[in-house]
Amino acid sequence: MSQNIDGKVVVITGASSGLGEATARLLAQEGAHVVLGARRLDRLRALAAEIGLPADAAIETDVTDREQVKRLVDHAVAAHDRIDVLINNAGLMPHSPLERGRVGDWERMIDANLKGVLYGIAAALPHMTRQKSGHIINVSSVAGHKVRPGSAVYAATKAAVLMLSEGLRQEVKPYNIRTTVISPGAVQSELPQSVTEADVAKGIRSFYETYAIPAASFARMVAFAIGQPDDVDVNEILFRPTAQEL
Repeated sequence: MSQNIDGKVVVITGASSGLGEATARLLAQEGAHVVLGARRLDRLRALAAEIGLPADAAIETDVTDREQVKRLVDHAVAAHDRIDVLINNAGLMPHSPLERGRVGDWERMIDANLKGVLYGIAAALPHMTRQKSGHIINVSSVAGHKVRPGSAVYAATKAAVLMLSEGLRQEVKPYNIRTTVISPGAVQSELPQSVTEADVAKGIRSFYETYAIPAASFARMVAFAIGQPDDVDVNEILFRPTAQEL
């Protein structure tokens, strides 16, 4: 699996827990130079120390702030002279029926799930086009393919990530840049904790307790996409727990 991973400079947003943390662990184990971004700097520093990364590999980053995302990517380039992979992983999932008018939650999802991805692309592309190489991995969701009651805004942001990723794929061909969008089903993470409506949160927690698979399953998908030879561009991965119907 380590073929084409060892030595690569990989920036991960949302790296303090869940999918991002699991991915950081696996890629560091496979020899990548991982740079971690998330809002909880204490968690990032603890993770960096645990997996043998230098202290400056942990950068406090709120993906809703464009300048902070740029700082994260620029730091990785300053430290390692390049960026090989950007994983736009940070996101929120405060489900609720539209009739409840949770506009604040809608805006938070748009800011993190969509604008955060755009900010990552904006930060990484100048470096990758200059290098004539790179790999951008965006995290969508099964919800981006199939909307359910209560998930309309979340699903909309994740469907937007699908379309954004396909447009990006077509645009970056002249620069030898690869693109992947990964759409996981129920995977163990802190996403259910972002649900603000008590009754909805109860249902989401029950669903995850029943179906969610370990975050390492997502990390293996990332490693598979990165680990392919440079002439292989894995553009989309959609996966679920075997028991998950929707």
